Amino acid sequence: MKATTHSILYLDGVSVAFDGFKAIRNLSLELQPGELRAIIGPNGAGKTTMMDIITGKTKADAGDVLFDNGTIDLRRYDEAAIAELGIGRKFQKPTVFESHTVADNILLALKGKRGPFSALFGERNRVKPERIDAILAKVRLLQHRDRRAGDLSHGQKQWLEIGMLLAQDPKLLLVDEPVAGMTDAETEETALLLKEIQRDHSVIVVEHDMHFVRALGCKVTCLHEGAVLSEGTIDAVAADPRVIEVYLGR
Repeated sequence: MKATTHSILYLDGVSVAFDGFKAIRNLSLELQPGELRAIIGPNGAGKTTMMDIITGKTKADAGDVLFDNGTIDLRRYDEAAIAELGIGRKFQKPTVFESHTVADNILLALKGKRGPFSALFGERNRVKPERIDAILAKVRLLQHRDRRAGDLSHGQKQWLEIGMLLAQDPKLLLVDEPVAGMTDAETEETALLLKEIQRDHSVIVVEHDMHFVRALGCKVTCLHEGAVLSEGTIDAVAADPRVIEVYLGR
């Protein structure tokens, strides 16, 4: 029986094992609509596996994985279907179409029918430039709209990929280590960007950079050995002796 929940994402008692190794053990996590949440923890804590479970790349062995007020049981869907349901994922390494312009990257990502005929004759040829420009303005790339994506800096490519996710208008964005390799100025700007995105979307950010997590000013969940070790404000989590021992003290 489905749990009654008003959360955008509801994980309860989730476990998964690979060859006998428990990567996720009895994990519970709840995300409210319009919430921004940072996930921290040491390598091997289960952060990537948790994202894999949410996006359907990995199937949980047990537990509830519910989306959109508990109406959708994500365990019943594959990756492509979950993306269509409104969960977008950005991996750590940006994957943009380097030989295309920045604007064309957004155009290719826009939500709509996907086949070759729709690309040639369909909705994408009728997309108003203002719609693309609005996304580019949000991700700080409007002045770069006609540049080759391959010519952008590493940080700008990260922003472009976030823009490509926004073009699909997901209800929930999963963003993996967005500021790895960024300059300090880009890191600061990315925190502002994600807080702006939160106004219209729910966002989970997996990150190691604690200065960046602090700049996000959101609730923090620390994972360890596949379960929640500590949860709360950044100050409360950073002061937790268990978090210091397994993560921050290293």
